Parts: sequence; C-alpha cells; structure tokens
Amino acid sequence: MASHKRTIRFRQRLLALAAAAVTLWTAAITAGSKTLSAAAASLREELSSPMTLLRWELADLWPNDGLSPAAVMVLGESPILLSARAQVTALWSRESGDDIPSSDPPPEITDVTEPVRETPVVSPPAPTITPENDLDFTDNGIPARTLVPTDPSGYTVCGRVYISNTTSYTLDAETLREPFDARLTDEAPQILIVHTHGSEAYTPVDDSDIIWSGDHRTTDSRCNVVGIGDEMARVLAQAGLSVIHDRNMHDYPQYSGAYDRSLESINQYLKDYPSIRFVLDVHRDAIEDANGNEYKVVSVIEGQGTAAQLTLVMGSSAGGLAHPNWMENLKLGTALQESLLEKYPTLMRPMLLRSSRYNQHTTTGSLLVEVGAAGNSPDEAMLAARLFAKTMAEVLLSTP
Repeated sequence: MASHKRTIRFRQRLLALAAAAVTLWTAAITAGSKTLSAAAASLREELSSPMTLLRWELADLWPNDGLSPAAVMVLGESPILLSARAQVTALWSRESGDDIPSSDPPPEITDVTEPVRETPVVSPPAPTITPENDLDFTDNGIPARTLVPTDPSGYTVCGRVYISNTTSYTLDAETLREPFDARLTDEAPQILIVHTHGSEAYTPVDDSDIIWSGDHRTTDSRCNVVGIGDEMARVLAQAGLSVIHDRNMHDYPQYSGAYDRSLESINQYLKDYPSIRFVLDVHRDAIEDANGNEYKVVSVIEGQGTAAQLTLVMGSSAGGLAHPNWMENLKLGTALQESLLEKYPTLMRPMLLRSSRYNQHTTTGSLLVEVGAAGNSPDEAMLAARLFAKTMAEVLLSTP
C-alpha cells in the first residue's frame, strides 16, 4: 500500500513539473500580448511555425542567446564549436552589434586556454627524398607555420605533451603517465580506421582534375582524408597489425548527422569484430590567421621531408553524454604523443581535451586525429600519416 502511494505521488510530481514547463513556455511565447485573443494568436503561430518544429527536433527549445536554428544545426555538427557555443555567440554579437544576452545558467565551459603561440616557417628546407618517401613534395604555395607551445601557462604539461583542457575536469600529470587500458588482441582485426568527415580535403599543387563537392571537400581520395586513412592502414599492416579501413564518407552527400552515422558504423564493426580494441577517426583541421588568411601547419622531418602537423582531439563526459572511461583514451593519447614528440619534436600540436565525446566512448582505445589542415598539400599529410601510424604501431607492439 505504501509503495502504491509513493508511485501515485511520484506521478503527480511528474505531471506537476510537466504542467509547470508548459506554463513557462506558454508565458514566454505570449509575453507582450495585450489581449487574450492576441496571446492565443501568438501561441497558434508559434506551434505551427516550422522554426518551432526544427527547434523541437534540435532539442533547443529555450534559446536565449539569439542563435538561429540554422546556426544551432551547424554548431551541432562540430563538437568543438558546440562546446564553445557561448564564445561563438559572443563573437556573433560583436560582429553584428546585436545585444545578445548570455546563457542563463552560465555555460559549463568557462576555462578558455591561451592559443598556441605560432612560430612562422617562411620557407621550409627542400626535403631529401628517400626510397620510403618518394612522393612529389612540390610546394603548393600556401603560407606555412609550425605551431608549437612556448609557454606552459594555460596547459596541462605531462613530459613533452601539452594539453589544452577546456572541460570542467582537472587533469593530473601523474595519472596521465599511468598505463593505458587498451591492448592488442591475438585475434584479427585489431584496429578500425573510420572517417566521420571523409570528404575533408587538402590543397594539391594542381587541382585541375579534382571535382570539388564544397570548400576544401571532395570525394576524390587522392586529396581527402580517406586517402590518408589508406596510408595509415598500409603502414600499420606492414608493422604486423590487422586493420579494417572503413572508407565510407559519413559526411557525404549529407553533412548533417555525420557523427551519428559514423557511430552506427563503429558499433556495427565492434559487433561483427569483437577483437577490435583501437578506433582511429581521421580528420583534418582548417586554420586561418587573425585576418582570415589560410595557412598550413608543417613540421620539417630531417631526411624525410615536410610533414603536416597533427593534433589529437580527445573527448570526455563533461558535455553530459556518457563516456565513463574517457581518461583511458586520454592516457593512450598522451603516451602516443610523447613517443611521437620524442622522435619528431615539432610534429604534434598540443592535444585538445574537449567536453564532447566524439564517439570515443565505444572503446578505451579511441582517438580522433587531425592530420594537417586544409592548406596542407596531400603529400605533406601523407608523410604525417606515415609517421603517425609507424609510431603508433611501435607503441602498441611494445606495450605488454
């Protein structure tokens, strides 16, 4: 009997909360209406509006930052931008001159670290071509810079690794040095390579025969990150590891929902191949200077050529989505970046820890790696991919 009464009280409270929410929403919609008929008209208009339906679909029913549904959709496709919605809103306000109120309650992400200080590379030395590196390294003409941290302020520093942390979590360097959880299995396959944004492309020296699907986007794997995934898979396999490379472009022909589609693919592969322990989601960045001019990020590798710099983007549960083992991914990323920087001191830009999870909750060996930027040439990105995959194989094979 007591249990039945508690159930009834619980249902009554839920109904009361729902009624209160509807009342508040109705009050917000009809605010400013001087008559009952005007209020009813405002309510009918809002309920029948396509924008209202879109906001319901986006779960963005209580906007008070002035962003349009279209803007919310764009931010939703980029977890980094979505986690910095307050900063995007502030920039929008300054550019437009609108007085856009800040979010209430304040956004969770308040720790904005200092940007990486940039060291310009005016003209990288001409590469030395070796049998293992017989690509055409003709420069594509995009201004080049090497981005390296010169000040530990604003970063968590663990050995050679600099981590830009914009989550609410505090990182401990000693914890980051602990052994990571994921291990290679004796069964095949062991590694999965996917591309949430497979059409992300680079800037070739000659693009006369490239069919572009958007700004620095193409389905031509000679210029996009799928080709980079091919090279990573080849190098990992050459080291004796078993790899599946999913060459599907989850952002083409439709960009919206790419992370949902890549998650479906990852889950299906993990179901079909339980031996997979490591998942690489391969992207590329897009970088401009303060004046909006594009540039590429490079690292001169002695005896091998000019490689694109890479960035590891690590997810967490700070955004509210379940990701209980995010620290294990971060420990893996830290160990891998430490090894890469030991061999190639300028190859890696600072690691990014963000509130979004980037589908990395699926395994404790998941990494999102950005290989260069849109301004890099395909050859620069290819060399970076080769160095990354070779070092990753060495790290995983040497881990007991």
